[in-house]
Amino acid sequence: MLGALADRRGQRPVLMVSALINTAAVVALILTATGLGSSGGFHPAILAAAFAAGASCPQVGPLARVRWMALTLHGPATANKRDLDTALSYESTADEVTFVLGPALVGILASLVAPWLPLALAAAMTIILVPAFAAHPTHRSVRPGPGRTKGDNGNKGNQGAGRIPAAVALPVAAMVCMGTFFGSTQAALSSFSAGQAGSELAGLLYAVMGLSSAAAALSVAYWPQRFGLSRRWTLSAALMALLALLLLVPSSLAGMVAVLLTLGLPVGPVMVTVFAAGGVLAPAGRLGTVMTALASGIVAGTALGSSIGGYLAEAGGHHAAFVVPVGAAWCWRCSGPRPPGSCGPGRPPTDRCR
Repeated sequence: MLGALADRRGQRPVLMVSALINTAAVVALILTATGLGSSGGFHPAILAAAFAAGASCPQVGPLARVRWMALTLHGPATANKRDLDTALSYESTADEVTFVLGPALVGILASLVAPWLPLALAAAMTIILVPAFAAHPTHRSVRPGPGRTKGDNGNKGNQGAGRIPAAVALPVAAMVCMGTFFGSTQAALSSFSAGQAGSELAGLLYAVMGLSSAAAALSVAYWPQRFGLSRRWTLSAALMALLALLLLVPSSLAGMVAVLLTLGLPVGPVMVTVFAAGGVLAPAGRLGTVMTALASGIVAGTALGSSIGGYLAEAGGHHAAFVVPVGAAWCWRCSGPRPPGSCGPGRPPTDRCR
């Protein structure tokens, strides 16, 4: 919804309003949790504040990718692709590092100072940094309002400006699989580490995969240009599906660290590839909608994977829980390594089709 609003009204006003609402919601969550949490159970006011905080979360990451795509639109095609790959590689690396360091920082601050401090810092960063991003001059590179689809050129088959093609469902579904992989892996690692040296090690184990994934994502900018999206999708997803089977093997912490370090290598390139594919498929004027849909797919999949993985871990131990990320990785692989763009009968063999 926020992505669609940004497409129609512009990024700056949407980010400003969401930053204000989100900050207020997080402050309300702190106040309700500290005031009512001691009574035990989940109070409706706490749940309402938590829901508002999640629903109003400013979509900085997806909208930053929209800006990168707009900024690399002009110039030679080869240089554009190189610049965009570099930008998206950086974005995915930043995401991975944040996912690794964020929970660790939250745990340290909450345990050493107070449980409300991480939320207070989140509210402060939101009200300061999100408006700074919203007002950054790069927001002018993205023009709001409905537009013509990319590659229209007056073809009747591409008319219907602003209409999102059905093919976008492919990368969105793949992102749900990726989120399911993340969430279920976290749940399974909690069960695994509990049987080794304590469940608190789960975050450190997960960080191992995040670090190798971040490094691999950054390397995509240096891959050969002839190694296009279709081949990159095929190879990275297939490698991820095969390596995920190794999660069922380790019985020691050292073995699990080795597996996670190896498994993270295809994860980063897959993330970079799917965001690039979404950019190719998104029609003009709807790029924000598509990018936020991809990010939302990860969040929804993480919730799904955490719930299923947690249930299986409780019922059958970590081996049963690890079946979920293995299945999710194969789901990602089977979601289709087809080129991110379809060429139906009568369509010219354009660069997008290839």
